Amino acid sequence: MSGDRPTMPPVRLPSDAELARDALSAPLFVRAAKLARWAGEGTPVGAGGELLAEQLGTATELLGLAGDEDGPAYAAEAWQHALDTGLVEFTENPEDAEGAEAVDAGADTPAGVAAAGEELATLTSGSPADILELWLGGLENVLADAAAPDLGDIVEQISEGGDIDLDALDWNPEEEADFLDGVLGNLYLLTVLDEGAADRPVPLPALAASMIVPDDMDEPTDDVLEEVSDAMMRLDDQFRMLAPTGLVEYQPVDEALIEEVDGEGHIRESVDAVAAAGPEEEDVSRYGLVSLTPLGLFAVRSRMLDAGIDAPAVGDLADEGADVLLAALPGHPEQAAREETELWLARREPLAAARDLLAAARGADEDAPRRRLSCQQTLSLVGGEAEPALREVIDDRELGGLARVWLAEHGAADVPEPDEAMVFWLTVDTIAAQLAAEGDSEELRGLVADLVGRHSGFFDTAWRVDHPATGEVLEAMGRLHPDKKVAKEARKAAFKARSRG
Repeated sequence: MSGDRPTMPPVRLPSDAELARDALSAPLFVRAAKLARWAGEGTPVGAGGELLAEQLGTATELLGLAGDEDGPAYAAEAWQHALDTGLVEFTENPEDAEGAEAVDAGADTPAGVAAAGEELATLTSGSPADILELWLGGLENVLADAAAPDLGDIVEQISEGGDIDLDALDWNPEEEADFLDGVLGNLYLLTVLDEGAADRPVPLPALAASMIVPDDMDEPTDDVLEEVSDAMMRLDDQFRMLAPTGLVEYQPVDEALIEEVDGEGHIRESVDAVAAAGPEEEDVSRYGLVSLTPLGLFAVRSRMLDAGIDAPAVGDLADEGADVLLAALPGHPEQAAREETELWLARREPLAAARDLLAAARGADEDAPRRRLSCQQTLSLVGGEAEPALREVIDDRELGGLARVWLAEHGAADVPEPDEAMVFWLTVDTIAAQLAAEGDSEELRGLVADLVGRHSGFFDTAWRVDHPATGEVLEAMGRLHPDKKVAKEARKAAFKARSRG
């Protein structure tokens, strides 16, 4: 992984075949494909390829939307999606082109012919990767539409005889697109950390607040809450548009809440109430719930990779060396780390894998303690066939401690007890790794208190440990231990260790 690029936690994704099946069953894609087949060898259309009134009525019936008030709009949307993805191709009639330019929007005048496009065959004969590429292309158009300003505001400006004023619309194309990307990025992060899975959707007010409320703001101001409520309602419109693509599962904001907006901050006050109330006091589902689907995770990750963000997937390391695996695992959530390790081990013979892991765990550099801790955790998943590799390093200064612990845990016979020097070296190494991974966590505070309590004169021995991180670890123990007297002893020991070094 490159040092300067932003890095996301790894995501667990289904296979391309499973994702392609999800794409083919996404409502908007299904409707677009159905209309493409219906278009066949040719359907008369308007100047921009739009369906004429008669054809739109037929398409609406074909999609089973004739009884829906918004049926024609959904049919027109599906037709446009078919055009955008190449499922339908539009050819303008040259002899009608001049007249078509003067045709008013909505006029029932043919200006060209639309027919099933070449991409339609991809749905039945293309590879999963081909289908996903086609689906992603259509998604980009929907995302662009979702970030566009409200058409009602534009129509109002035009009807008043004025030019379109983007400043008056309070719309900046780049900012709006960046905002939506940021929201999807936050939703992605929550999902890969198992906080925004399909069975734990994210409340829309919380997602909007994650983009607007500063991290260091304890209590949002009225102005900030007003921004959150405005963003929430904008996201409600956008997620309604995106849900049919298969990107998200979305439960919209309760229509009753939208109708109650009275210009005096009703929604803002409601958002404030959601933030303050417990789940039993306030039904947060009324304010919208959203989660990324597996297809959505795939899509957001693809867009992140295109933007230069390091967004690994579980399984990326299966063919890498042990050094790459051990360097990457500390940044993985626990379940993802286990799955990544299992996939890596599945491609290797256990004894050879154990030797590679132990060799990669050596070193006195700053990251070495984390590699050794990852090695220790990885070796716990290797079977008894790894025993010879652990016995080979049983007296090694850097690896002997973890080797003896592994052998003892696996019931190996004739395993010598580690001497005091080895125990203390392993202790310093382990704490150094946990400090790098967790910082001053509560778990580490408990470990420090337990270690000092179990070893009388702990610091008299600890400062002599020949480990590059001894001084740093003892200084941290002084911060972490609750007893002021013990903390003072730790700091004195840290000073001795650094003086000796």
